[in-house]
Amino acid sequence: MFDFLDTYTWMLPLVIFIGRIVDVSLGTLRIIFVSKGEKYLAPVIGFFEVFIWIVVISEIFSRANDMTAYISYAGGYAAGNFVGILIEHRIAFGILLCRVYTKKNGKELVSILNKQDFGATLIHGTGSLGEIDIIETVVGRKMLKKVDKIFTEFDRGVFYVTEDIRTRQRGIFPKTQSLLTRWRPGK
Repeated sequence: MFDFLDTYTWMLPLVIFIGRIVDVSLGTLRIIFVSKGEKYLAPVIGFFEVFIWIVVISEIFSRANDMTAYISYAGGYAAGNFVGILIEHRIAFGILLCRVYTKKNGKELVSILNKQDFGATLIHGTGSLGEIDIIETVVGRKMLKKVDKIFTEFDRGVFYVTEDIRTRQRGIFPKTQSLLTRWRPGK
């Protein structure tokens, strides 16, 4: 398949390194999609992940006989993990439950969130330092920076936690733009 590597042997470690970066990055994304229940996307990614891995490992078994190729394989694996994490942060796939704890009036934060098209629920509670309001809202991971800004503008000393959730149904969520409306003039 890679007959040119017989002529240009110096390229073998490069092919191995790049192949492993792509393979491991796809593996990272596949695991994320499996955990989020993406039953159609995860197998497609898995197919390409394993295909690339088989090609790379077959080249190692047939041609590689030096430490450079082995180091390229290990280095590609390490770099693939790093690249996979960067890609995962960039696509920010998933849904979060944000739980905000504040001593301020939680009705005000719920109102602010509602004006920004975020649904929110207010719960009154007692914390270790007295009465608190707990506000819960479900947001896409891409919206985390926006809600973080809302939280900190509302209460500079706000404490909140986020949890990954798998699904959401029948709530109030911000309208998302389709690919077509992003590039249409006037929208």
